[in-house]
Amino acid sequence: MQPSQRFADLMELPAAAVPLDEAAFLIAAHAHPGLDVGAQLARLDNLAARCPEASRDGVLAHLFGTEDFRGNDADYYDPDNSMLDRVLDRRRGIPISLSVVLIEVGRRLGVPFTGIGAPGHFIVRHEDSGVYLDPFNGGRVLDPTERARLYGAAPLEPSDSIAIVSRMLANLKAIYAQRADADSLRWVIRLRVLLPGAPASERTELKRLLAHLN
Repeated sequence: MQPSQRFADLMELPAAAVPLDEAAFLIAAHAHPGLDVGAQLARLDNLAARCPEASRDGVLAHLFGTEDFRGNDADYYDPDNSMLDRVLDRRRGIPISLSVVLIEVGRRLGVPFTGIGAPGHFIVRHEDSGVYLDPFNGGRVLDPTERARLYGAAPLEPSDSIAIVSRMLANLKAIYAQRADADSLRWVIRLRVLLPGAPASERTELKRLLAHLN
């Protein structure tokens, strides 16, 4: 099945049933044609299997210590920071892609993490302890005082798989627009049109980009 069709099929599922890892790899498959999504999912399986301790601290030590995942400060706006296959290759990413790695490795080990779309950032909450973590900065724990200073006192709402995928695509749209990369913008907006509740403006923009091919 083509990545676009599989992505469309996933976006028709209830948000709770959407496999975040597969959806993220399907985005990458549009940037890297021929990407074997099944093989990439197996890489996450293997990454989780190498974790010696199925606990919050064990997963954090494994990913951000032994495996050396970290935020890409040197080239934050590199599109590969949003492509989960390249994040696994390079051990570098942006907050949301590193959060996806943490969430999905945790899920495989029975350690529940939830993505949190904080203002201007993306963090993760460990559900058993309620602790907030910053994957971009080595999985650092955010204490309540720091969290309130950064994000205010209002509760931080969890992001489901569709919300996370939408934010990943929004990041890529902004990057490709800044680079005037029309070819990449076309596939990103094609995927954004498939999101539940996609605004009409996305379809209008896609038509405009496709018109330039005629």
